[in-house]
Amino acid sequence: MKLIATGDSFITRRVPENDPAFKELEEWIKKADAKFTNLETTVHRREGYPGAFSGGTWAMSEPEVLDDIQAYGFNLLNWATNHTLDYSHGGLEATEREMDKRGFIHAGAGKTLAAASEPRYLETAQGRVALIAATSTFHESWVAGQPTAHLSGRPGINPLRHEEVYHVTSSQLQTLQEIAGATFMNADEELAVKEGFVTKQEGDPFHFAGKAFIKDEKTYRTRRPLQEDLDRITASIRDAKSQADLVILSLHSHEIEGLDKNKPADFLIEAARACVDAGADVIFGHGPHVVRAVEMYKGKPIFYSLGNFIFQNETVSYLPADFLQKYGLDTDATVSEAMDIRSDYGKKGLGANRFVWESIVVELDWEKDKFTEISMSPIDLGYGQPRHKRGCPALTKEETVLRRLQELSAEFGTEIKIEQGKGYVKTGR
Repeated sequence: MKLIATGDSFITRRVPENDPAFKELEEWIKKADAKFTNLETTVHRREGYPGAFSGGTWAMSEPEVLDDIQAYGFNLLNWATNHTLDYSHGGLEATEREMDKRGFIHAGAGKTLAAASEPRYLETAQGRVALIAATSTFHESWVAGQPTAHLSGRPGINPLRHEEVYHVTSSQLQTLQEIAGATFMNADEELAVKEGFVTKQEGDPFHFAGKAFIKDEKTYRTRRPLQEDLDRITASIRDAKSQADLVILSLHSHEIEGLDKNKPADFLIEAARACVDAGADVIFGHGPHVVRAVEMYKGKPIFYSLGNFIFQNETVSYLPADFLQKYGLDTDATVSEAMDIRSDYGKKGLGANRFVWESIVVELDWEKDKFTEISMSPIDLGYGQPRHKRGCPALTKEETVLRRLQELSAEFGTEIKIEQGKGYVKTGR
C-alpha cells in the first residue's frame, strides 16, 4: 500500500486552470492508495453564523474548493482544527454535507462526540485504512457532546485537551497569593468553596489568572494530556486496529515548547507515543504552519507537523465585524484592508515567515505491517509573492526544508538522508 500525506490545506481560492504545478502533483498523488490532507477551512455559502471565537482568521471557502482537493487526488481528510467552528454549528454541518456529497472519508468532527471520535474507513485494493482525528487547539465551547435519553448531542470537534501546572518557588507563590488577596482576583472561587459549590483539598494548586500553581524548588511548567481524552482516542485506535490493515491518527496542534514554534509541546509528544502504543501505525501532525520533527517511535513514524500544502488564509472572501473592529476598522472595511493592518503591510505574521511557505509532501510504502520506505519531497508555496498569488504548492528541488527537518528530527534520534532533492527517513527495517 502506498500513502501520500500533506499538512494544512487552508484553501480559499480555486486552483488556476492549466496550472503545470497542479498537474505534476496530481499525477503523483493519484498513484497512491490512501491520500491524506488536513482541511483547515469551513466550506459553505455563509450558511453558518460567525462564531464569537475563531481560529484567528474566520475561515470560510466556497464548496467548489473541495472539487480541487479531490482533483489533486485526496480521499482522506481531517477537519478537527482551530477553524472547525469559525461559523458555528451551521458552518460545521454544511462542511460535513459538502464533504459527504463528494465521497471524502473524513474524521475528527461531527454531530456528537461519538461521531467526532470514531474511526472512518477507506477501502482500497491493497487493504483497509482507518482514519482517526483530533485537535488540541480550539475554544472550549467547540468540544462535541454526547446525547442523553432526553437531549441530542452537540456538534463539535474531537478534543485532545491537556492539564497545565506551573511550578514556582515559595517566594514566587507568596507574591502571587498576595496579589490575588489584594485584588480579590479569586473572590468567586473562594466564595464557591465556602458555600460548598466547589471542593478544595489541602495541597491543591493555587489558581492565579486562570492558571494552576504549586510550590516547588525551581520554576518550570508541566503539561500532560487529559486522561479522559487520551482514553477515548486510544479506545478508537484499538477498535480500528481490529478492523483495518493500517491505522492513521491525525493530530492538529498549534501548541509549542517555550517560544519555539518549530518544537511540539510536551503533552503532544506524550500523547502521540501513547497512541502508537495503542496501535496507531502513523501519526500525521499539522497546525503550526511550519514543519516539525519526525520521530520513529517503536518503528512507527510520528510527523509532529507536515507544515502547509495550500495556505491562502489572507484571501478569504468575508470577515465578520469582530475581526474588523479588532484592528480598529469600521464594519464596512474590506478584507484586504484588514489583512494589511494585521500584517503591518506584509512586515510581520505568517506571511513574513519564510518557513511557512516551504513544506513537504510525504510518501510512505506499507508492506506486511511495517513501512518499508518513507520519503519527503519539498514543495514551495511562493514566499515573497503578493497574497493573491502565493499559497499554491509546487514541487521543488530546493533542499532547505529538508535540511531543517534533518536537524529537528535528529533531536528525536531520527536519521534523514537527503539525496537528489528528496529526504528519506531511516525506518530501521
